[in-house]
Amino acid sequence: MEPLLKVENLRTAFGSLVAVDDVSFEVRKGETLGLVGESGSGKSVTAFSIIRLVQEPGQITGGRVLFQGRDLMALPESEMRRVRGAGIGFVFQEPMAALNPVMRVGAHIAEALTVHGLASRSDARNRAVDLLRAVRITNPEQRVDDYPHQLSGGMRQRVMMAIALACKPPMLIADEPTTALDVTVQAQILELLRDMKREFDLSLLLITHDFGVIAETADRVAVMYRGKIVEEAPVRDIFRNPQHPYTKGLLASIPGGEPGTRLKGVQPFDSIDLAEPTQSRSGRGPQ
Repeated sequence: MEPLLKVENLRTAFGSLVAVDDVSFEVRKGETLGLVGESGSGKSVTAFSIIRLVQEPGQITGGRVLFQGRDLMALPESEMRRVRGAGIGFVFQEPMAALNPVMRVGAHIAEALTVHGLASRSDARNRAVDLLRAVRITNPEQRVDDYPHQLSGGMRQRVMMAIALACKPPMLIADEPTTALDVTVQAQILELLRDMKREFDLSLLLITHDFGVIAETADRVAVMYRGKIVEEAPVRDIFRNPQHPYTKGLLASIPGGEPGTRLKGVQPFDSIDLAEPTQSRSGRGPQ
C-alpha cells in the first residue's frame, strides 16, 4: 500500500542557510510519525514546506512531496489551497499567533468550512459548535462567540484542533501542540489528539522536541539534526536501541536520574556524523 504522505529529498533554504537538507520520510494511513529534534533542527520548516507555507526569504529548492499520489510541489497555488485544510489539517505551535484576535472563535471555524464549500454561512455556526464540543470545550454554545484572548492556552489549542479537523482531512500535522502548556493541560491535549486520530481515522505527523510526547503518541520516530533525518525507526526501537550518537545524546539528556545529579547536555557533532544517516529500521531503507 502506498503511503498517504511521502517526502522525497526535500530541501528548503533561507539564502545560503539550508534549513531542510535532503529530508525523506513517509507517513502511512492511520499512523503517527513523530519528528523529533532540538529547537532549530528544521522540524517546523519541514512541516511548512510540506504545505508550501514557507515564509520569505525561505524557498523550497528541491525534492517532492507526494500526498495521496499527487506531488504537492507541482500543484498550482489554487490547488494547494484545496489541499490545506481539506487534505492536510495543521495545528500551529502558537495559537495566539495563528488566530485572528478580532475574529470570534466560531468565525475561525466557520471560515474553514465555507472556504472549502462544506457548509453554508447559516449552517457553519452550528457546525462550529459541534466541533468545539468534539474537542471537549465546555459550554460550546457560549464559547463560539468568544475572542481568542478570552480563552486559556489549552482552550485556544483545542480551537486550533477544531479548525484543523473541520473539513475532516485524512492527515493532520501538529507542530509542537503542547508547547507552553502546563503538564496537566499537555496530557489532556495529547489524549485529545489520540482520540481525534482514532475518531477521524487520521494519519498524524507530530512535531516535538519532547521524547515524552513521542513515547505516549508516536508509532515511528524520525530524529532530525541540523536539517537532516539522522535516524528513523519504530518508537520502541528508538528508546531501547538508539543507533545514531545524536539520538543517544537526546535520550541521555532527558531528566530522570538520581536527585542532585547533573543533567547531561547534547554535545554538537561534526558534519562527518551526518554524511551517512543511520539505516532506517522501518523496512523502508535509509532516510
